[in-house]
Amino acid sequence: MARIAGVNIANHQHAEIALQAIFGIGRSRAQAICASAKVNKHSKIKDLSESDMERLREQVARFTVEGDLRREVSMNIKRLMDLGCYRGTRPPQGTAGFAASVPAPTRARGRVRARPRSRSPLRPEGRPEQTRIPYMAKPPVRTDRRSTLFAKVEKKRG
Repeated sequence: MARIAGVNIANHQHAEIALQAIFGIGRSRAQAICASAKVNKHSKIKDLSESDMERLREQVARFTVEGDLRREVSMNIKRLMDLGCYRGTRPPQGTAGFAASVPAPTRARGRVRARPRSRSPLRPEGRPEQTRIPYMAKPPVRTDRRSTLFAKVEKKRG
C-alpha cells in the first residue's frame, strides 16, 4: 500500500484511478498530476518506482487536499450560515449546500428524505385485508348527453 497525502492507496489500481481516493482529487486533476509528474496514468501503483511515487507526492502537495480542504469547506459553510444567506440556510436542513437540483427517487413520491413514519393509532397492526369488489351482473346503462337533456326538458314541461 502506497501512502500519498496521508491516504493509503491500493496497489492494484491504475495511477489515475488510485489518486482519486484522495479527497479533493477527481478524474481531471488526477490526469493532470500524472502528466506533470511524467507518470503513465495506466501503470499500476505496484509497478511504479520510488522516484515515480516521490514525483506524484510532490505534485499532490501543490493542491489543497484531505484535511486542509475539509477544514476550508466547513469554514465556508459556517461563514455562509453566520451571514444568514440562502446558501447558508441549506446545510442545517440536510439539503445540498449549494441548492443542487437532484431528482427524487421515483418510489419516494415526494418523500425525498427518509424519516420515520408515524403509525396511526386507528390503523390496526399489519395490513388490512383486501376486500374484493363483486362483479356486477349488469353493467350500468350508459346514455348519451342528448337523451338526458331531452329527459330534463320533458320533466320541466310535464
